[in-house]
Amino acid sequence: MEFYSRRARSITPYTAGEQPKSGIYVKLNTNENPYPPSPRVAEAIASFPCENLRRYPNPDADDLRDAIARVEGVSRENVFVSNGSDEALALAFAAFFDDERAACFADVTYSFYEVFAAMFGVKTHVVPLQEDFALDLAAMREAECGGYFIANPNAPTGIVVPAGEMEQFIASVPQKLVVLDEAYTDFSGETCAPLIQKYPNLLVIKTFSKSHSLAGIRCGYAVGAPALIGGLMRMKNSFNSYPVDAVCAAACAASLADTEYHDRTVRLVVEERERLRRALEGLGMTVLPSGSNFLFAGRAAVPAGEIYARLKEEGVLVRYWNRPRISDFCRITVGTPQDDDILLEKLKKILS
Repeated sequence: MEFYSRRARSITPYTAGEQPKSGIYVKLNTNENPYPPSPRVAEAIASFPCENLRRYPNPDADDLRDAIARVEGVSRENVFVSNGSDEALALAFAAFFDDERAACFADVTYSFYEVFAAMFGVKTHVVPLQEDFALDLAAMREAECGGYFIANPNAPTGIVVPAGEMEQFIASVPQKLVVLDEAYTDFSGETCAPLIQKYPNLLVIKTFSKSHSLAGIRCGYAVGAPALIGGLMRMKNSFNSYPVDAVCAAACAASLADTEYHDRTVRLVVEERERLRRALEGLGMTVLPSGSNFLFAGRAAVPAGEIYARLKEEGVLVRYWNRPRISDFCRITVGTPQDDDILLEKLKKILS
């Protein structure tokens, strides 16, 4: 650490879910989609002219922005694309918050928010979730801050704030920026993205990693008023002029075009989520209501930390955090019915 800056020494980096390098696991720990991407993605990659790779891509990925704009019902000027939604979130911290303009978020939410705030020297205001793990919008509204980062559905709980309730909150804080992290929104059935036309203080961030089954390609995007998109562009062009490569842009555009395939796989995940929820409750586990592609389950006959460890020994990976308030829960990604049956078989043995 001899050459580390003071900030590098003080920061605690984000810890991603385990990606095993050896062994065969039923992998239900990182909220990846259990189904492959649209066949059109493979076609787009196979037909991409390799000779074009000698040139830099369009710095703003305009073709992909246009494809996103068509799906979201907005204009290109309302769209920003990034290397995963994490990059869009990071640039939002840098563009709109600092040591005087605080960012507000929940105590139990996507833990990268805390890391980004530390990374960019942003003051924070953390608001505890309610006892039932629901977001406390009333307390957030009263927070002294410049804006909010809200994961909806929330992670790791999966709980959704209905769009109508969220709109009321956005309307009640017109002088504050509301950044909605909708990584899992396709599994909830509703999005607040159309509201950007009505509220200039709203920025909605989405990803291709979850419902589009493209976690390995790393692409996300934001939709918002042109002034907000301009702020993200300003930060992007101070950091990396070419965050989205040409092959990635072509693959994501192809995935967006195959709405039938996308909707079908989302429906399969949602149906399996409800089957898995019922089965987990039948095993005596408390399962929070979820609008995502995962379930937050715990308060069982065996402590969650032990469940996590024993499942791993049995070849099943789930996610566990030994942190206040959530240390008795595991986050379980919805897999295929076959994967989930293996999980349930192991859990029955562990909980018996």
